[in-house]
Amino acid sequence: MTGDKGDPRLAAMADIHGAVDIESPNAARMYDYYLGGDANFAADREAAEKFLAIVPTGREWAAANRGFLGRAVRFMVEQGIDQFLDLGSGIPTVGNVHEIAHAANPAAKVAYVDREPVAVAHARALLGSTPQVTVTQADIRDPEAVLSAPGVAELLDFTKPVGLLAIAILHFVSDDDRPADIVSRYRAACAPGSYLALSHLSPVTFTDDQLSGGHAVYNRTSTPGTLRTPEQIAELLTGYELVDPGLVLLPEWRPDTPVAPDAAARTNSYAAVGILPG
Repeated sequence: MTGDKGDPRLAAMADIHGAVDIESPNAARMYDYYLGGDANFAADREAAEKFLAIVPTGREWAAANRGFLGRAVRFMVEQGIDQFLDLGSGIPTVGNVHEIAHAANPAAKVAYVDREPVAVAHARALLGSTPQVTVTQADIRDPEAVLSAPGVAELLDFTKPVGLLAIAILHFVSDDDRPADIVSRYRAACAPGSYLALSHLSPVTFTDDQLSGGHAVYNRTSTPGTLRTPEQIAELLTGYELVDPGLVLLPEWRPDTPVAPDAAARTNSYAAVGILPG
């Protein structure tokens, strides 16, 4: 980690999983930087600052996305959901799924899944032996591998309703990888009464220059982004009955306080929560 000014724990955690490319930016670590975390390397911070110079509202989006996660999890707990599968969970920061769920139900189970070695190592180091919580390193594009992984299969009971979380992750799944098919395979594994919470980037207010510049930054990472229209995002929710208010701009999903329309549009994201009918 020579020359890096980030959290020195990252070097040790990278060693846990062998060689980790710290010279190339990583989307999960950039997101951590937007949220004010310290689980990022110099290359991540440099790329994030380049993106923020192009899209100054990037931090607004990250905060709004985190807010939606909290509201969605609390809603699911209120509906009786006591087990969660968090796909592409990223690097832990304050307000994670297990913290939100355990505040209402200390017995809630949470299985985190991410493919990024530093994200997984950081999560394991932070969570330690937290009861009812696991962290699995796996690629969410392979639902069968995720669902059969010990940290998922041995913790969650898929004969009962599960809260499936796909928060700001499916825009990192390319069209070639057939994201709707991936979601359908997770859906097929879930019992009726299960929920899906989804947020996804969309070109709402982005200018052409912002789109091209933003893609140029993220094309340097291992997970280039694919922005989708509301109609395309709706296809990812096939098979679910959306709860009110349906598929809406990210901050407009059951906000705790009123949100100005222009502020909601600046997040350039849509969100929804759906229930799997019986």
